[in-house]
Formats: sequence, C-alpha cells, structure tokens
Amino acid sequence: MHWPARAPRPEGADIEFWRDQIKARLRRERATLIAHYYVDPCIQQLAEETGGVVADSLEMARFGARHDATTLVIAGVRFMGETAKILSPGKRVIMPDLKAECSLDLSCPADEFAAFCDAHPDRVVVVYANTSAAVKARADWVVTSSIAVKVVDHLAGQGRRIIWAPDRFLGDYVQRETGADMLLWDGACVVHEEFKAQAIADLKRQYPHAAILVHPESPRDVIALADAVGSTSQLIAAARLLPHAVLIVATEQSICYKMQQAVPDKTLIAAPTGGSGATCRSCAHCPWMGMNTLYNLADCLEHDRNVIELDAALCERAMAPLQRMLDFNASTR
Repeated sequence: MHWPARAPRPEGADIEFWRDQIKARLRRERATLIAHYYVDPCIQQLAEETGGVVADSLEMARFGARHDATTLVIAGVRFMGETAKILSPGKRVIMPDLKAECSLDLSCPADEFAAFCDAHPDRVVVVYANTSAAVKARADWVVTSSIAVKVVDHLAGQGRRIIWAPDRFLGDYVQRETGADMLLWDGACVVHEEFKAQAIADLKRQYPHAAILVHPESPRDVIALADAVGSTSQLIAAARLLPHAVLIVATEQSICYKMQQAVPDKTLIAAPTGGSGATCRSCAHCPWMGMNTLYNLADCLEHDRNVIELDAALCERAMAPLQRMLDFNASTR
C-alpha cells in the first residue's frame, strides 16, 4: 500500500491568510465546509467558524443533505465525499484532495468483493461505511461503528448468516458482541491496527486512575483494556460521561480537538503506537486525513477542482443499503 507523504502545515501569518481566503470563497460559492474529526484541527476550527460541521462520516453526509448550500466541501477521505454525494446527488461535492483515500476502502476492491459475495450467496452482506460507493452498492446493509452491533444482532436474531467487510478487527468485535455467524473480509485501519496492548498497559501503570478510550477498529487485546469502546462520536460522549479526570485516547489523535472542547477540565493522553512490535507507521495520525490542508482547501474552492462524480444509477443502488440503516436507526431509538 502506498503511503502519502505528510503534508506541510502553514504557520503564523500564513494560517490567517488562508483562513481568510477560504472564508471568502465559501461565502462566494454558497458552500459549506464539512470536516471529519480526524482532519487537522485548524480545518475543524474553520468548519465551526463558518457554519459548517465537524462530525463522523455519516453525520457529515446527513448534515450536507440538510444544509441549503449548493456546494459541499468535504474535508476527509474519498469515501466520505462519495457518501455525501450519494445522500445529496443534486449538490456539487468537492474535496481538497481526491487522492486522500482510506486503507479500509483500498483493502476492499469492488470487483474482488463482488466475487467474494457471489461465492457466498446465502449470506446477507453488511459493509462498514469506510468503503467505496461501488462496494456499498453491492451490500444489503451499510453500517457505521456506532450501529454495527445493533444491526448485526438484529440480523442474527432472524437467523441470518453474514458477510462482513472490510475491517476484520471491527468485525471480530461485532461477532464477539453478538455471537453472529460472520465471514470476515481481511481489511484493517492503518491507524487503529498500530495500537499495542502492552504499550497501553504500560501507560496505564503510569496513570492508574485514567480511563482508556478505544475505537473498535483496534486489535482484540487493545479493546480488552478499554473502559469505553465506541465510534468517534461515542468516544467523545464517553469522555463526558466517565468520571475520570485523565483519559488515555486510543484513536486518531486529531479527535482530541473536539474531545477537549467537550471536557476542557480533563487531561487527554495520546495512546502510544510505539512499543514492542509496533512499526509506528501512522503514529496515531492517518496519512490520508493529513492530506487535507488549508492550501488545497482554498485551491479546490478557487478553481472548482476535485469534484466527486458518481453515476446516478450507482448512487441509487448505494443509497438503498444506506437508507436501510437510517430507517433501522430511526426505528430503534
């Protein structure tokens, strides 16, 4: 897998220059900036200041569908731009860099996945939101990490056997939580698979009164250490609810921008991806999320670059399993 180089960050006066340029262009283009929790905090802040949003991947797309902007600027990775387009087919969706991919999406090519599904026609196909529009279109259900357990438990209760893709760690977690018969695709997040249980346990010994917050895309032994396991939005909620004054955060570290807003009086400690057996390829920062910069954000607005284009029929097919999840979520609240 090709890893992108870490993008340079503007400093000092450059930051204010590009912030002003982007704000003016958002107003001129009737555009709204929609950012993921994992992009650079300077972009998250800009989304907040301009009436946009910082959210998880599904809420990003739902916010864009509700907003009256004609152009949605998605600061995240490519599948997020595609999901926004699926939910808002009549709007223009642009991104700072279309080469900002996701290791989970890349690990699950649509043609290989379709062949895998065809080989197991008796199974219902459940795919994680971190997939391409083409993979979503092949699925029966699309789920986020926040609702995956509920959906799979519902299907297992109907006696259904499941194909799960693409994250094997999240799939393993869901399987253990539900007892479902699941056939797992072999994908992983390059950030979350790097967390090592021994290194986190060592950190816990330094801070014995800290709570450990873990994303379910992590390995099983890391999840076993957690005081709270959940999606990005669920971890921020857990940070509020847990009584602990110190939180060890085992997910992409840019989440700390919003988490610290939620718990300004608590201390956040980045969980290590170093230690025995770790390569620290990511060091708890997604290299593709890091491709979103103030420079290319301004450029995509100024020159109308990096437009997400999807076939209308593909959007319609991909919307069906997404809508199934949305309807299920609404019915179980």
